[in-house]
Amino acid sequence: MSGYSLASSGLGQNRWGEGYVGGYALSAAVVFELAATLIFVIVILGSTQGGAPTQMVGLAIGITLVAIHIFGIKITGVSVNPARGLGSALFVGGKAISQVWKFLIVPSIGGILGRTIFRTKVLAV
Repeated sequence: MSGYSLASSGLGQNRWGEGYVGGYALSAAVVFELAATLIFVIVILGSTQGGAPTQMVGLAIGITLVAIHIFGIKITGVSVNPARGLGSALFVGGKAISQVWKFLIVPSIGGILGRTIFRTKVLAV
């Protein structure tokens, strides 16, 4: 495969900044990953609670994840899962491994905030 570079193209690693698709700053990457993970966790918790219509759980979660990817793929490559961010960075190395801290810490914080918001019923109707 001529021109293919594992370090820049391989395994869907997450990155941000100069040299990455959108060239977004760290602040944009943090805000996106935090908000995306928070929303994703709230959708997962809301659609899997007792009393939620079970016929649409997969659809709700799937559509949310697709929307998150469509919106954020050029910002960070979309992690929303610390394991997903770590796995590809370990195999690719380079700049991906130097930026992996954000893809471990920020989605974890987003998940905790999403759980907290869901548990406090702030979004209850």
